[in-house]
Amino acid sequence: MSDRLSKVLGFIAAVAFMALGARLDVPMHPVPMTLQSLAVLLAGLWLGPVLGPLSVLTYLTLALLGLPILSDGASGPGPFAGATAGYVYGFVLVAALAGLASLTPWARQALPGITAMFGLHLVLLAMGSAWLSTRIGIGAALAAGFTPFLIGAAVKSALAWAIWRLLVRRGGTG
Repeated sequence: MSDRLSKVLGFIAAVAFMALGARLDVPMHPVPMTLQSLAVLLAGLWLGPVLGPLSVLTYLTLALLGLPILSDGASGPGPFAGATAGYVYGFVLVAALAGLASLTPWARQALPGITAMFGLHLVLLAMGSAWLSTRIGIGAALAAGFTPFLIGAAVKSALAWAIWRLLVRRGGTG
């Protein structure tokens, strides 16, 4: 498969995986636990620091235009100003940073790579909690939008790294 075709298919797959990841959720209030962050990290790792965040922007644009592909089937402008908006905006930054990390030799090693992905999850959780704190206060935001997600973030960080390494070994993009 040509490199260009591989990138196009990877881009489409990343957008689809983000939409699927939004549907696979544990309903929590005010922030559901989803697989979106796994998909976002993987998009950055797999597609790199330019196409990774572009795939996230494409996903978010489709949601803004009305496709019900965010968590809880949300779409339109509401999620971009609601309680979870900080996480939504953080997806773009985290995908870009994961893409940059994928270019480094240390990210290909398990412990540094997984640790970096966990660090990016922490960035995402911090951005989401900071936004959420403007609505419910910092203590409540940390209790509802940061702390409950730490174990899942660790697991999803390891999964994102492992899937990326598997894709790279099989000749995929990244």
